[in-house]
Amino acid sequence: MNGKIRIEKKLEQVREALEKIKAGGLVLVRDDEGRENEGDLVGAASLADESMVAFMAVHGRGLVCQSVTEETARRLQLHPQTPSNTDAMGTAFTVSVDAARGISTGISGADRARTARILADPRSVPEQLTRPGHLFPLVARKGGVLVRPGHTEASADLARLAGLEPSGLICEVMQEDGSMARGPELEKLAAEWDMPLISVKDIVAYREALGDIVLEETDSAMMPTEHGEFRIRAFRCEDAAASEMLLLESRDRGEVPLVRLHSECLTGDGFHSLRCDCGPQLTAALSRIAAEGGALVYLKQEGRGIGIFEKIRAYTLQDRGLDTVSANIALGHEADLRRYGSAAAALKKAGYTRLRLLTNNPEKVAALERAGIEVVERISHYHGANRHNLRYVQTKIDQMGHYAPRKLKEIAL
Repeated sequence: MNGKIRIEKKLEQVREALEKIKAGGLVLVRDDEGRENEGDLVGAASLADESMVAFMAVHGRGLVCQSVTEETARRLQLHPQTPSNTDAMGTAFTVSVDAARGISTGISGADRARTARILADPRSVPEQLTRPGHLFPLVARKGGVLVRPGHTEASADLARLAGLEPSGLICEVMQEDGSMARGPELEKLAAEWDMPLISVKDIVAYREALGDIVLEETDSAMMPTEHGEFRIRAFRCEDAAASEMLLLESRDRGEVPLVRLHSECLTGDGFHSLRCDCGPQLTAALSRIAAEGGALVYLKQEGRGIGIFEKIRAYTLQDRGLDTVSANIALGHEADLRRYGSAAAALKKAGYTRLRLLTNNPEKVAALERAGIEVVERISHYHGANRHNLRYVQTKIDQMGHYAPRKLKEIAL
């Protein structure tokens, strides 16, 4: 199955999940293997009923919780469960609650469903809840899965994307022996329950494809460079993968603009390190864009998203023999934390809907196309290969799927 078909299939699975949630049903959502590596039952809290809670309790077997927005937590005076959160995943539990009226002990399916609907109702007031109780609110981070890829944010995003209040009822899925259901077990349960199974990453991809990214342009100015004059525009967005970015536009866009997505690299761009090819790639891109017309998006994604200090730690491991991918993984990171949905949003905001893309990275092409930008042509962008970074460049080809030049060793200095 090629990349485009696989991506479209995942987006269609999210659409099916949203229809299920909108109809008051449940879906299964799993997070990454490098995170909790667990699956949760997820439903819309505003549509919670006795059967929804009962299914979670009987078949999920985990703790029934409810995602709420930061604004809801403030309005209903849902204070943090502890003043110092030391949870490894930063799960934002508040004090537990019950409905103040219309319930018995608070634990039954009907009782917890009523409490859930009160929490999800934007008209509710603090006096409608008692504390402590039998339902556990979790505060979702503003920006959702783009900021924190957890089940809390996933459930809130799914409810909102389904056109409902941004509050989800969730429950971890355990097996009969008490162990967590993962991988094949979740797939088996999804088939048995006739329930959509999606991942948090699928929700991220869906939001990026939808353009569901809050983007703010803060300032712009003219910037003369040795390559030519550019207008530089600054953007902020609610996306942990690229919270800040710059858009450099040439004076003339050309008939089909030439565009480059460039991740920040202080060592390569600023210090001209020979360990990577980033500096020469940036220079070549700016020169060509100035001549042909187009734009460069400069993304705050140092070290493929791990930051400058972790990147230097990765360099230390590379000095001991690890390659660029293995070093990041050894430090507990994914091989590549970058995403490009925010870059696509900035380009669309600036009017770039059809372009030529300077890149060796197939994910950059896919990200723009998911967002509805037509990539007319992908142009190979190999510059600055040398004896110091030849292994680095080869690793990106072998392990990250980058397009390869015809004769890599012959282009090395």
